Amino acid sequence: MQRRFVQHRVVQHPRSRALGVVLVALIAAGAASAALRPPPPNGPLGPEGVPVPKAPVFSGVKAVQPGETVDGVTCQPSEKIAFHLHAHLTLFVSGRAFQVPYGIGIGPPLQGYRTPRGPFAAAGSCFMWLHTHASDGIIHVEAPKQQTFTLGQFFAIWGVPLSSERLGGRHGKLTAFYNGKPWTADPAKIPLTNEAQIQLELGRPLIAPVHIAFPKALAESMAKTK
Repeated sequence: MQRRFVQHRVVQHPRSRALGVVLVALIAAGAASAALRPPPPNGPLGPEGVPVPKAPVFSGVKAVQPGETVDGVTCQPSEKIAFHLHAHLTLFVSGRAFQVPYGIGIGPPLQGYRTPRGPFAAAGSCFMWLHTHASDGIIHVEAPKQQTFTLGQFFAIWGVPLSSERLGGRHGKLTAFYNGKPWTADPAKIPLTNEAQIQLELGRPLIAPVHIAFPKALAESMAKTK
């Protein structure tokens, strides 16, 4: 049974092949000299059908207000779905997994449901074009027109600093993967493309890229807007 609240199948790459391919790429890029460790066991499926890490939340959510603009993204009264896609973000610090919290980019007070699979933020005073409904790492891109959004914009909305040497209040070497391959440029420039698989790791040991299967329900939600 779902309880309303008001608030003031991970598929991994075949190890023997994928770990070796990614490791070679990392060494070539000067990003690592040690073997990648396999990802931790899958967490339980969340309300969007995507596993939620059995881990603490990385950082609290910055409150956004109606009409507020953050790094070119505006918080509007309702979701704008003329341009609609989803990306997935995975976080590790010193090899330890962390959750991306629900409610990023949704103005308080949040309204939603405490489902058997975890909380789902369904509404609020406004919606940023980049936001999260659950703690599964799914970034919803829902904008009034097609344009390119970046991971840096999402982190700005979250209120978490991001650079090649910093992740929130933690400092160190940041390693990024984009669709299973090392990203050696500024991590803030990673594009939020449809079904992008993004992984950020601060420090060592490094964890092999996680790959999720985007649920059919998310694809269907996009199809309904076209």
